Amino acid sequence: MTRIVVVGGGAGGMELLKKLGKRLGKTGKAEITLVDVSDFHIWKPLLHELATGSLDEGLNAVDYRSHGAKNGYRFEQGPLVGLDKDQKQLRIGATFDEQGNEVLPERSLNYDYLVIGVGAVTNDFGIPGVQQHSHSLDLTSEAMTMRKRIHKLMLQHSQGLRHGKLKMAIVGGGATGVEMAAEMHHLTEMMQSYGFDLGDDLLEVTLIEAGPTVMPGLPKAHLRAAVAENLELLGVTVLTDTRVTEVTQAGLMTASGEFIQSDLTLWAAGVKAPEVLSTLGLHTNAQNQLSVSDSGQSLTDPAIFAFGDCASVPQPDGSFLPARGQTARQLALLVADNLMLLQEYSDVELKRYVYKDLGSFVNLARFHTVGNMFSFMKGGLALAGCPARFVYASLYRRHMLALHGPIKGGLLLVLNGMQRLFRPQLKLW
Repeated sequence: MTRIVVVGGGAGGMELLKKLGKRLGKTGKAEITLVDVSDFHIWKPLLHELATGSLDEGLNAVDYRSHGAKNGYRFEQGPLVGLDKDQKQLRIGATFDEQGNEVLPERSLNYDYLVIGVGAVTNDFGIPGVQQHSHSLDLTSEAMTMRKRIHKLMLQHSQGLRHGKLKMAIVGGGATGVEMAAEMHHLTEMMQSYGFDLGDDLLEVTLIEAGPTVMPGLPKAHLRAAVAENLELLGVTVLTDTRVTEVTQAGLMTASGEFIQSDLTLWAAGVKAPEVLSTLGLHTNAQNQLSVSDSGQSLTDPAIFAFGDCASVPQPDGSFLPARGQTARQLALLVADNLMLLQEYSDVELKRYVYKDLGSFVNLARFHTVGNMFSFMKGGLALAGCPARFVYASLYRRHMLALHGPIKGGLLLVLNGMQRLFRPQLKLW
């Protein structure tokens, strides 16, 4: 039986597994295994909500083991730590509990085809203090750690144990940084409604972007301007063309010599693929991305495929795929098609992926939403307000339907909506 191992249970990986599991796993044509460092999946664009408590992981997480049991794949927990291409063997690192005790030892897993979709991690660009003194939102565990820190600071301010402003610095004006800045103001409002003694002027959020504008991924200047304007209306200080040179426990130093005080720092200023990918004996670029063809197949080993932010994928015009959620999903599904082709035919021409920009959206909590649809069609259609919020929300709904099917996925969305009516809107524990 063909053994297919998929490393990475993100959005693209989960939809790939659903497709392969249905066609190959449940029919007994292949043994499919997911490897991931976590034991559950949460849609990554919502990690900023998990970090504030607006998102309850108990209601929105997908357990890999139960999902795999229903969809024709099995699950192995642990990080990717090594690869033997000649023996077609993957090494999975040990796992540990919260006290540092080993739960599962390092082990090996054999494969016939390997798919790597481990996404990206925050790029600190070698700037001193980033790793030691700032948070990032690459993993669900990091979001939950940040949630504890935020709620601790809020509680101390409410009880009079901390005085003055709660100062937060967010480095990076992309979607993660922008949405987190707005979400912090939404969090403050909700905690006030729960009886926390927090002043309306408690927050002092500074958003720092090295480029000339926030949300450079939005294709139209007036949309980028609308995002900046709405952030400023919330009281967020937006600093563009500002480069951070050092992060300390007390704040940030900029290239101009200005020191920005911060009680809490989020680093969201760019990404790179995980360092481990450069140790596997596969061709990578300077950002540790695996070099693959437009079929998703590795340029080093035809038995290995990659997709998403960890893959460097060329396009016909000489460019490379941007690090976008839509490209990860679309290429992941194409890789699934190619694996099914290889399952049937030993010598077959694989499908090729050509990127079309379907659009970009950014949601400023309850305050505002803007975006652009079908950007590949003469610039696309700009949306703002309720229409943009509807499209933004539908992206998550589509993901849930893809993972669970129309009936179960629809029921879960209805249940989630009902839970929002009866449960607290913030998870504070």
